[in-house]
Amino acid sequence: MKTRITELLGIEHPIFQAAMSWASSNAALVTAVSNAGGMGVLAAGPLRLDDFRRVLSEIQGGTKKPWGLNIPLNNPKAREMLDTAFEARVPVMVASQGGPREHLARFRAIGTKWLHVVASVEHAKKAEAAGVDALVVDGAEAGGHPPPSEVGTIVLVRRVIQAVKLPVVASGGVADGAGVAALLALGADAVQLGTRFIATPEAGVHEKYKRAVLDAEVEQTALVGRGMAPIRQLRNRFSEEYAAAERRGASNTELEALFNKHSLKQAALEGDIEWGKVEAGQSAGLVHDIVPAGELLKRLVAEMEAARKRLASL
Repeated sequence: MKTRITELLGIEHPIFQAAMSWASSNAALVTAVSNAGGMGVLAAGPLRLDDFRRVLSEIQGGTKKPWGLNIPLNNPKAREMLDTAFEARVPVMVASQGGPREHLARFRAIGTKWLHVVASVEHAKKAEAAGVDALVVDGAEAGGHPPPSEVGTIVLVRRVIQAVKLPVVASGGVADGAGVAALLALGADAVQLGTRFIATPEAGVHEKYKRAVLDAEVEQTALVGRGMAPIRQLRNRFSEEYAAAERRGASNTELEALFNKHSLKQAALEGDIEWGKVEAGQSAGLVHDIVPAGELLKRLVAEMEAARKRLASL
C-alpha cells in the first residue's frame, strides 16, 4: 500500500509502533518492526546518554530500513540527545512536547524527516507553520499522554485532517488491522499502535506489565492527573487512590504530590502493577496474546487488507 507517509519515509506499510518509555527504549522492538516493513520508533526519554548512544548503534546495526526516534523536547537531556541524533544521522524524528522550529534546518540538511506529535488542532497548525514534514495525532483513547481535551481519535484526527495539509499518522484506540483500515478510511496516511506492541517479547517492560495489558478490558483504564499532564493507564490501586482523593476535594498540591509519588518505571521495570503507572490505552481490551513484533506486523497487514476487501464488497 502506498500513502503519503509510506512515500515520505520509504516504508512498506502505513503502520507505526509508538514510542513508549521503557517498552520501546531498546533496539529489539524498533528493529523488529522496521525490518517487517513498518516504522519502529525508539523512545529516548528515559535513557541515560551512554545507553542512548549504545541503543542507536544497535539499531543501526540491526536494520537497514527506515526507523524513527522520539525525543521529548522538554526533556532536560533533549539538546544533548538531539546532538547525538544529528551525529547518528537518524532517518526519522518523531518529536513531542515542545516546539520543533529551531531544530528543523539542521536535521533537514542531513535528510532527516521530522514528524511532530500533537493532540489538538491548535498545535497541529503550529507544527505545520513551523515546517514539519508530517504529524502524529493522539486521540483520547491512547495510553500515556492523551490530549487534555479528552477528544477521541476519530473526531480529533478528522478535524486535524480538515485543518492542515500535512500527512497525518493517526494514534489512539487501535490494536488490530481493522482499526488501521478504519483510520485510513478516515483520511489518515498511517496509523500508530502503542499498547498492542507492549504485548510482544521485544517490549522492554516487566512480564507482569504485559500480563496486565492482556487481562484488561476496554473499560479498565483511567485518566489520571487532569489539570496537569494527564496519563491514561490501567486501573489499579494507585489510580483508585487518586480518584478517591479527587472525589473528596483534595487540593491541587496534594493531588500533584500523589501523582508524582508513583511512576511508570515502578510498573515497567519493577513489575509493580498495583501502585505503578501502568500506562496503556483503551485498546488493551483488544489485546489477547503476546506475539513477536515482526509476526504481529504481518498480522496487522493481513487484517488491514481483509478489512479493505470487506469495505470494497459492501
